[in-house]
Amino acid sequence: MGSGVDSVAATTADLIRYWAEVSPDHPALRWEDGGQLTYGELDARANQVAQALLAAGVGRGDRVAYLDKNSPEQVELYFGSVKVGAVPTPVNYRLAPPEIAYIVADAGAGVVAVGAEFLPLVEPVAADLGGGELLVIGEAAGAAHPTYAAWRDAFPPEDPHLPVDPGDTAYQLYSSGTTGRPKGVLLSHANIVAEVGLLHDVVPVGPGSVSLVPMPLFHIGGGGYLLAGLAHGATNVLVRDVVPAALVDTFERERVTHSFVVPAVLQFMLGVPGVADRDFSALECLVYGASPISERVLADAVRTFGAPLVQVYGLTETTGAVVYLPAADHDPDGPHRHRLRAAGLPAPGVEVRLVDPAAGTDVAPGAVGEVWIRGPVVMQGYWHLPDATAAAVVEGGWFRTGDAGYLDDDGYLYLYDRVKDMIVSGGENIYPAEVENALMGHPAVADAAVIGVPDERWGERPLALVVRRPDVAVTPGELLAWCRERLAGFKCPDRVEWADALPRNPSGKVLKKDLRAPYWEGHERLVG
Repeated sequence: MGSGVDSVAATTADLIRYWAEVSPDHPALRWEDGGQLTYGELDARANQVAQALLAAGVGRGDRVAYLDKNSPEQVELYFGSVKVGAVPTPVNYRLAPPEIAYIVADAGAGVVAVGAEFLPLVEPVAADLGGGELLVIGEAAGAAHPTYAAWRDAFPPEDPHLPVDPGDTAYQLYSSGTTGRPKGVLLSHANIVAEVGLLHDVVPVGPGSVSLVPMPLFHIGGGGYLLAGLAHGATNVLVRDVVPAALVDTFERERVTHSFVVPAVLQFMLGVPGVADRDFSALECLVYGASPISERVLADAVRTFGAPLVQVYGLTETTGAVVYLPAADHDPDGPHRHRLRAAGLPAPGVEVRLVDPAAGTDVAPGAVGEVWIRGPVVMQGYWHLPDATAAAVVEGGWFRTGDAGYLDDDGYLYLYDRVKDMIVSGGENIYPAEVENALMGHPAVADAAVIGVPDERWGERPLALVVRRPDVAVTPGELLAWCRERLAGFKCPDRVEWADALPRNPSGKVLKKDLRAPYWEGHERLVG
């Protein structure tokens, strides 16, 4: 793993203990209002959280949920949880109240910490959260719940040093599924320790690095990337709200050396007036991925930021990045310009296969197949879903990604489409089945299909194709409002188009490839 933690990091709790002992006064976290925690201070606060959790009856295998924009409190909760063998379970603050309630209840969280600004979102469904203790991060006027800070500070900063095994679950991240219900992805300490080592091999960071964390901590691209920086002693700058102009300012002011962003954020930053004249001289590497990107945005980013770019491809189920496109393949004017369309090469210790999903056999180079991944970063499984786990992680430890692609003769992976029809919009995963289920609940909808169509800002956005019932009137606006009442805003279609009927194969499956085709004419569908 580099940076001196190789011999001691059996669990993620060991990572913070190591740096608290070796560099207690080195900044671990900084955030936008000038706040800072050193590694020693972060470890001490995590110890207080651990003691508070034990006093609340939370221990090994129990879940601790938190919902907020990027904040130091979430990092304290993460490390306090793993020190007692509990499982940190971040929740997407962009979800609708019923979705939040489902996830917290499904996890069975014993403690639920909620940012003050999101308390109005959670209180209406508090009775459905499963009975866990509700804490407020920050100050909320008239809140009837204890504050997180008071809860934490009532306990001493003593490390409990309880036994935790590398095979224990260290993270439960929820990823929507094709059934429309979110699935809890179980990642072990061993998974995370392997991933932070793998990422360090691809993008070295260390105590001299300043790593910017603009992606939300409920995503593996935010939480996992932050853990990689903390694992190697970097100073990590948390971004609470992604505002392009402010983000450019932060890069310059904080002398950022490394960051991970999704292509939509890259594009927004490139659109900030005067961005080409800003000082990015401290930047050593800019990592991007998680959604489609255009060659134009890539080329502009290479020229504007003047630093190596590295693309990564991975999933929550693979603890994040498993394939990367090296900086050397990012020359828009070089001999390998065609590789800008590639996801890249397998990271050290990761195996990639392209498989015919029907036959279960490998396809030849250049032929399209389903991407299968194997390595120490493949998840333990899905929480309480043994059948879904067995379908996803098959014999030999291979994880079926649901993405389709091909390998060229040099071993570069190119992603072609998504076997499961998932839409990736600005780094957010949207599963059409979930949106279709919401639409089909409307009395005027006879049939519905949701597909991803090109979008200049977000890579792609969902479009609803709807067959109306002849006896009930409805407008596109009414259907969009119906969706917004039931789903997170980012999942809702931008528009509705009417259809007389949806094309289906003999078994009744909607032919979404045929539906997508006219919208993608003239576009390269690049999947990062």
